[in-house]
Amino acid sequence: MTKHAFHIVDPSPWPLTGAVGALLLVSSIGGWAHKYSGMLMIFAGLILTIATMFQWWRDVTREATFQGKHTEKVQDGMRFGMILFITSEVFFFLAFFWAFFHSSLSPNVEVGSQWPPTGITPINSFDVPLLNTTVLLTSGATVTWAHMPILKSRGPKANLSLLFTVTLGLYFTLLQAGKYVLPPFSMANSVYGKTFYIATGFHGLHVIMGTLFIASMLYRHMNFHFSQGHHFEFKPKAGYWLFENVVGLFWSMCIYGGEFF
Repeated sequence: MTKHAFHIVDPSPWPLTGAVGALLLVSSIGGWAHKYSGMLMIFAGLILTIATMFQWWRDVTREATFQGKHTEKVQDGMRFGMILFITSEVFFFLAFFWAFFHSSLSPNVEVGSQWPPTGITPINSFDVPLLNTTVLLTSGATVTWAHMPILKSRGPKANLSLLFTVTLGLYFTLLQAGKYVLPPFSMANSVYGKTFYIATGFHGLHVIMGTLFIASMLYRHMNFHFSQGHHFEFKPKAGYWLFENVVGLFWSMCIYGGEFF
């Protein structure tokens, strides 16, 4: 039995398998894009990465719920780590905002000295983008709603609100994928296409990650891992989801609403 409040992490293979899976996934996608390799390595990297995620989350769930290793001191460290992670995400997306505004506020002659560039027809902001933004903001409301039943030990309502959030996250991802079919431009069409696809693509990837976070919370809550006084996992993941809501709102205002300014 330990006599301190800190968590001495047990040896685990998941950091190594996660790193190998991510390396396979990223390198194989790059090779596939340049026609150097097929889809087999992509699926291998994806399967290994997903398997690592589930196995690692299983271990963390066991340590937090059944072994009692997440003491108040450990939770303070995890809370501080999540703050640093979201801060890094802020600067990550700041780079894309910077690229967009650098190109749009002072367009050079290569793009026709106008924004959107000459020959680019932007997506109608009142079409799929408006629906997508509404879905994402609604999911932020449902995940906030989930916190209230957890605090009041009302399990069915919390399960319902988390289920709504996961469903809206999946719907957002489907709309995002469909939105890539609509544009009459591609990533090769000037800096507008590059900033559009890279920025919205990375935001969509983060929403997929957030959907997995919320789905894991739904699973744990349905298995009675959370209680009125023990639900630390909820706050960081809900905070991450709300952060993605803010990013999505700003992207919609800048990319799709820029035509009105």
